[in-house]
Amino acid sequence: MTKTGAPKRRIGRPPKEDSAETSSRIIDTAAQLFAAQGYAATSMEQVAAACNAGKDTIYRRFPSKADLFGAVVSRLRAGVLENLEQEISAVAGSGDALERLRRVARWFLSVNLRPEMVAFKRIAMSEAVVFGAAGAGGAGHTDNDPIMARLVGLVRDAQRDGLLRNGAPITIAEHLIHSIVFGPSNHAMLGGNRYDDETVRDHYFDQAWGLFLHGVAE
Repeated sequence: MTKTGAPKRRIGRPPKEDSAETSSRIIDTAAQLFAAQGYAATSMEQVAAACNAGKDTIYRRFPSKADLFGAVVSRLRAGVLENLEQEISAVAGSGDALERLRRVARWFLSVNLRPEMVAFKRIAMSEAVVFGAAGAGGAGHTDNDPIMARLVGLVRDAQRDGLLRNGAPITIAEHLIHSIVFGPSNHAMLGGNRYDDETVRDHYFDQAWGLFLHGVAE
């Protein structure tokens, strides 16, 4: 006979919200460990211990470390996409289409220098054999990348208004990202901190944006 008011023991699977909370906690913990230690040095056992979950609990949700890392990167990319949508909305009524593209390009530089982004891009490069040549998160598949699709849309707007030359919008968008992001991002992945200074970052961006628009030919 049970005591009146005693909590009932839960039987069966946990509610969906509990399961989602557990998955989120596992991903949070894994993200911190991957960023701090790298992919190879992080084990599923470490993740389980750090988030106070059983290994069986983790493996039911993420059958392998690669699957767990993929979930971490997917959530990171989802957050970046959400931030990008907010940035595009913020610039929607400001300036012409080229100015809106410039402001979003500046945002791309900043987001690619965020510590967590640098950490996971470094992992993707060092673990290319595990994740494929494009790296984790499908950074090489621009045709199906919703983040790149938003940038392509801004390029099209500028072309429509006669502010950018004609050409394949995806090619122009990829060239813009390479022009703006590649150098500072690689510098940060190699441990440099030059672009942590906002003034240095602004100066670099202004030069890179000018070269993107006008090229280097006399």
